[in-house]
Amino acid sequence: TLGRRQPACVLKTKIPSLPPSFSVRSSFQRGAFCAGKAQKRRNTDVFQALSRSPRGKRPLKTILCSTPGSLLPLHRNGQKLYGETAESRRFCGENMLINMPLGDKINKNGNIFFPRRKVMIVLQMTFRWFGKEKDTVTLEQIRQIPGVTGVVPALHYLPAGEAWPLDDILKMKAEIEAAGLTMECIESVNVHEDIKIGLPTRDRYIENYKESIRNLAKAGVKVICYNFMPVFDWTRTDLSLRTADCSTCLAYDGTQIEGKSPEEMFREIDDNSNGYAMPGWETERMPEIKELFEKYKGVDEETLWRNLIYFLEQIMPVCEECDVKMAIHPDDPPWGIFGLPRIITNIDALKRLLTAVPSKYNGLTFCTGSLGASLQNDLPAMIREVGDRIYFAHLRNVKVEGRHFNETAHESGAGSLDMYEIVKALQDVGFDGYIRPDHGRMIWGEVARPGYGLYDRALGATYLNGLWEAVEKQKAGK
Repeated sequence: TLGRRQPACVLKTKIPSLPPSFSVRSSFQRGAFCAGKAQKRRNTDVFQALSRSPRGKRPLKTILCSTPGSLLPLHRNGQKLYGETAESRRFCGENMLINMPLGDKINKNGNIFFPRRKVMIVLQMTFRWFGKEKDTVTLEQIRQIPGVTGVVPALHYLPAGEAWPLDDILKMKAEIEAAGLTMECIESVNVHEDIKIGLPTRDRYIENYKESIRNLAKAGVKVICYNFMPVFDWTRTDLSLRTADCSTCLAYDGTQIEGKSPEEMFREIDDNSNGYAMPGWETERMPEIKELFEKYKGVDEETLWRNLIYFLEQIMPVCEECDVKMAIHPDDPPWGIFGLPRIITNIDALKRLLTAVPSKYNGLTFCTGSLGASLQNDLPAMIREVGDRIYFAHLRNVKVEGRHFNETAHESGAGSLDMYEIVKALQDVGFDGYIRPDHGRMIWGEVARPGYGLYDRALGATYLNGLWEAVEKQKAGK
């Protein structure tokens, strides 16, 4: 039972020889796979073996399931080292809890022997960060938010289509790790418009994307969040809607979109962004907007689908080679704007994407605010249907009235979404990916990048951690 001590057991994995500094780390991982049958087992200790040699070898990507009689082999970079081959396995993350040198824990039969540890869930709560030059929030402040262990950054100075240099990635990682945080999930490795349109030049940009994946993998990144929205990223008509409690928030009014040109939208967003460039709405892109709209003539939803599938099929071998998962972000809002198609909008679209490119490295970023802007989307039901391919979760609340919505505090009562049921669904499917509190309001007089201040997102992270613990203990019968 979750939280109780279990009797000792033996992992039946033969170890012919081990390096002097070999060790085992223990943690709980929901949804660990049993060898051969890909059936989810809960309340299971999971162990990761890794080399800690002075040469700095990469960790062994290993799952050892301590349920009596279970068997999973040791692997490094997908290559079997010892034991039998498992048809399916899920690699655990590196937030391990207990270090134990093997030593006498290898018995005379060559099996690893250890006592069961107290089982617990490691929640990987993260925080979006735009870098010290572009963010009012500091890494020191993020480190002080209870339960937040990682940062989700990007190289925002690079235009879409350019390969991310390894030196720049490692420099960013070193800065984050020096603050006591991790960098395992990345956002805004943007897809060039030529790939979305399907122009002959797309293959050159796809090769650059592959190089970015390889370089990010060398820095220990496990998940890349991206989107396939034409021309614009997430779209709002008001960046500072004043609410009844005098906080301000991001809002969308479909009637305003209908009467505006993209150029007008650019100017309004630039005037109300507190001096910060909004993702996908950078002012330097304004001159190319008319040209892009011309290029998108004739690109309908089916054309966009074909181009997305082509892109994923091209990069999947690299993702599999590097053990990096792609997690597409839903369209925000989940309907077409300015006559441009949008395709990642509902459960049918998610299932189509995962079926078209069935590799486990083709996955989802489940953004509750994006998908939840349409009340036709039953978010807990969607999670239960595609949960095994959700690798990243953006959790926020929105208050929805038709084609108008505004972002709210994270609590269920503040908006139209039941955050408790969403968190419960994530636990029901064994979600073990990364979570971050998404856009927050501007509260307590804070002036920051709209949607990305410190205070309301910190409150959101604490609230989500509390929900996670409450659901966890309820399931354990406490």
